[in-house]
Amino acid sequence: MSFDKLSEMSSYPGIDPFVRELAVTEPTEFGRVSWRPRRQDPQPALLELLYARLPARFPALFESLLLTYRWAEVDLQTYSLMANPPGPDLEGFFRQISGDRGLWEALLPAGYLRFGKGAGGDYDPVCFDMNSRTKSREMRIVKIDHEEILCNYKVEVVAELAPSFEALVQGTIELAKGS
Repeated sequence: MSFDKLSEMSSYPGIDPFVRELAVTEPTEFGRVSWRPRRQDPQPALLELLYARLPARFPALFESLLLTYRWAEVDLQTYSLMANPPGPDLEGFFRQISGDRGLWEALLPAGYLRFGKGAGGDYDPVCFDMNSRTKSREMRIVKIDHEEILCNYKVEVVAELAPSFEALVQGTIELAKGS
């Protein structure tokens, strides 16, 4: 797995602590380090602990990604994946997706499960639309206006990024090929 076609994958450990654990270079004179995702042996039992706290299961491809890799937040040009940091379980990922209580408490009851945000510093949540879930657990991927939630208590979909997570990944791969 390589995000490096779309992201420079470097940051400051003081700002993003997960980068320190994933660093593959020494800090530059300004303190910036390069990082890479870390592959690990999948442990499916870790998902059960996570699912005990979520209203729905993720699509199979996303489950595989969560179990097989650990990564810092990464901007993939059309969206950013929230970090799935190194650790013995998926608690770090859960903290990432649920950390903004205002968004979390608005999105879940409306049927949206956050796993990312907009690209380039855009804070709008990128979510699985649980309302569109199929028997194969696929869901459309949508972007939600965070200001509508925080200012007007309204969950408003501003874009569909893909009809499924698999389609989102395929689009990301195509974008990387063109880079």
